[in-house]
Amino acid sequence: MALNHFISYASSLLILAVMVVTVSAAPEYKKPKLEKENLLSTIVGIQGLVYCKSGPKVTPLEGSVTRITCEAVDEYGFETAPITILSDATDAKGYFLATISPFEIQNKKKKLTQCKAFLELSPLDSCNVLTDVNNGISGALLTSYHLLHEKNMKLFTVGPFIFTSESKPVDNGY
Repeated sequence: MALNHFISYASSLLILAVMVVTVSAAPEYKKPKLEKENLLSTIVGIQGLVYCKSGPKVTPLEGSVTRITCEAVDEYGFETAPITILSDATDAKGYFLATISPFEIQNKKKKLTQCKAFLELSPLDSCNVLTDVNNGISGALLTSYHLLHEKNMKLFTVGPFIFTSESKPVDNGY
């Protein structure tokens, strides 16, 4: 009988020792430290078309430039100087694309709040009068976009914008 108690006591000690080793060998799980991401996650792209309207004829305007201006706030939420970029010159079909890199914005510690696209420059003296068609003068607000996953880009579309050869007289209200 004493032998049975001894075997039972020894096996209990052995089980307890295995449990202590198992618990102490178990890996510690720590909650991951999550940091806020201040960097924009995607590139902002703005595309559109620019035309020349001369009389009834409308043709793509190669070589024209648009301007993108974005209001911004600093890291404390205060309004800062706007960020302005120019598009590359339009191609033979009048197409332009301008991009804003998230890295450029992060380096300036700014956050974009509202962006607008404007007509800026025509390469032709015969077709260089700005028009406000599709807000080419007052600024086309960037509102909706398509997400291009393969390029990690939010692509906004504006316009088409139109230059003309005809200047309209200004009405002063008299």
